[in-house]
Amino acid sequence: MPRHSTLAKRFGSDAYSAAGRLKREVYETELVRLQVELVKMQEWIRASGERVVVVFEGRDGAGKGGVITRITERTNPRVIRVAALTAPSDRERTQWYFQRYVEHLPAAGEMVLFDRSWYNRAGVERVMGFATETEVEEFMRSCPQFEGMLQRSGIRLIKYWFSISDEEQERRFRARLDNPLKQWKLSPMDLESRRRWEDYSLAKDEMFAHTDTRQSPWWVVNGDVKRTARLNCISHLLSMVPYEEVVNPPVELEPRPPLTKSHVRPPLDDQSFIPEVY
Repeated sequence: MPRHSTLAKRFGSDAYSAAGRLKREVYETELVRLQVELVKMQEWIRASGERVVVVFEGRDGAGKGGVITRITERTNPRVIRVAALTAPSDRERTQWYFQRYVEHLPAAGEMVLFDRSWYNRAGVERVMGFATETEVEEFMRSCPQFEGMLQRSGIRLIKYWFSISDEEQERRFRARLDNPLKQWKLSPMDLESRRRWEDYSLAKDEMFAHTDTRQSPWWVVNGDVKRTARLNCISHLLSMVPYEEVVNPPVELEPRPPLTKSHVRPPLDDQSFIPEVY
């Protein structure tokens, strides 16, 4: 299907600006429509006992966090949850490498979104020198086997790589410098990754060579335009899970029992209320 054809059928020729960018009102309408489908998918996962793992990887500033936020802002965190692990502790560094990720895998009726994952070893750990070449080589050998074990156990594994041009990453990094709401996103590690752009490119290419398999492929998301990247990724995720709409029994609110005179509310002056600033 040609690019833009789906939206053209729904919104006509006004879906995109003269510069070819998706208009905000169209984006927001489509996002809500997809989020409704995410809720349907969530209910099917819960009812069917499906187990789903979604891995989000890519360069800093490529838009992984924005997509994850849009997926989870309308869904139930008890069904669709995010695993965003911090740097390993001294004890975790002595464990089998995949061990600390295993405990975050889904049980029946759950989907887990990994905001970065075991692929840290092939990316940031390798480029920054936190892992030895021997450890990286072992990861490349064992990762496809590990993912095969997950899939044979019944877990549905989906992997996304968010791609971004160096010009767009530079623009987003500079925008973060001036935005107090986003300055926390610009860590010393992010700045170092900016300096080592080519090293990350080489590491990514080798990682793909070993782990982009027929059984567990990488799905690449063009992240240069945030709106379309978010919609494209969510739409693809929905297509990867064979969900059906679950019809739940209708919920009825029965009349509340009448209040009895046995309960006397304490004086409001005895309670501490927050200041009504607004």
